[in-house]
Amino acid sequence: MSLFSQLQQRQDEGRPLRLGVIGAGKFGTMFLGQALRLPGVHVVGVADLDVAQARSNMALAGWPPERLEAPSLDAALTTGATCLLDDAARLIAHGGIEIVVECTGNPVVAVEHLLAAFAAGKHVISATVEADALCGAALAARARAGGVIYSMAYGDQPAMVCELVDWARTCGFEVAAAGRGHKWRPEYRFSTPETVWEHWGLTPEQAAAGRLNPKMFNSFLDGTKPAIESAAIANACGLDVPAAGLAYPSGSIDDLPNLMRPRAEGGVLEGPGMVEVLNSLDARGREIAHDIRMGVWVVIRAVNDYQARCFEEYKVATDDSGRYFAAYRRWHLIGLELGLSVASVGLRGEATGTAREFRADVVAVAKRDMAAGEMLDGEGGYTVAGQLRPASASLRAGALPLGLTGGLRLRRAVKADQVLRYEDVELDETLTALRLRRETEALVAGGGP
Repeated sequence: MSLFSQLQQRQDEGRPLRLGVIGAGKFGTMFLGQALRLPGVHVVGVADLDVAQARSNMALAGWPPERLEAPSLDAALTTGATCLLDDAARLIAHGGIEIVVECTGNPVVAVEHLLAAFAAGKHVISATVEADALCGAALAARARAGGVIYSMAYGDQPAMVCELVDWARTCGFEVAAAGRGHKWRPEYRFSTPETVWEHWGLTPEQAAAGRLNPKMFNSFLDGTKPAIESAAIANACGLDVPAAGLAYPSGSIDDLPNLMRPRAEGGVLEGPGMVEVLNSLDARGREIAHDIRMGVWVVIRAVNDYQARCFEEYKVATDDSGRYFAAYRRWHLIGLELGLSVASVGLRGEATGTAREFRADVVAVAKRDMAAGEMLDGEGGYTVAGQLRPASASLRAGALPLGLTGGLRLRRAVKADQVLRYEDVELDETLTALRLRRETEALVAGGGP
């Protein structure tokens, strides 16, 4: 039975999947707008520090006011309405909620929410991929120990790449490479929330109308989010990471088979089975036609002559050797597609992607020269960007993970483009996220989960 049919059946039986959503920012609001259209799904509560803003965002997404008037979570369960509250802990602990959807985007806060949900016996769908890049393997281990599911959020690119990789391997193909698209120029790594819109392709007025967060969108532009999502893909799919970080080769969708193969065969990869990001701009900064800037892809390799001959017989567009071809989705729709994770977790008991090891890391790199005593402002801000590295290399270097850089003070001066190290900052040893990060690092030293 299809997932949608199963949702309809749950609706008919009066047994909807009962959700608690944490964070009604852009991702959360996009999902909440779709949740109104999903049979068999009841959003029991939405927790946000700014309840008034959450209410406004949900109204923008089409929620009628009467659906948001439940005075308590208990009342929401009996009336079918939704309770808005500012206490995520109360939402997580409530016995009527089965699945927690974490959409804060803050990895330090998200780790607290995830662990609390696991302890309460709740499945979790995490749209905070930053937490996954920081300590996903340890989070997944904690979830398994608690007998619950920890899932990436479908609609975000990592879960969608996981689906493509799983399709390829389940069909008997070899995965040569997988990843996403991006609009990239080397100077974007210095972008700040003040410069993001001119590079992104939106006016400030368009951004304001969509209630877009410039710091969050800047994390995409400056390369942080591509690094984070590539790390999540590598750690979930068992793919390798370029030693010097993402190369951002330029090309169209049609160029994928020739580009995403090992250098020894004419491509750009260090070897087989890699993550990479395809650049939608050419060397002069011009947009490339038929790009995959907003999409995801997998490149597979025919492992024998028979597979390659089948490609030829069925007119598959391949590389010039006839052995590599790309499957892709040109667009991802972020929170609008999260219902697939909700149904997969709630009905099939299956995650739409989850970290299985710690192969890839995202290190913090200075955007400018900074003096001792300056404060780091985390992802998408004015001080640091994230870059992808093999986890083994980042650990040897003592590199500071990007996910811990919100609100840290520098102990010493650093230069622009310098990879920061743990020793460069004053760490808050009380952070649960730091403890989980160290559990994740121990997985590499111990040979994996």
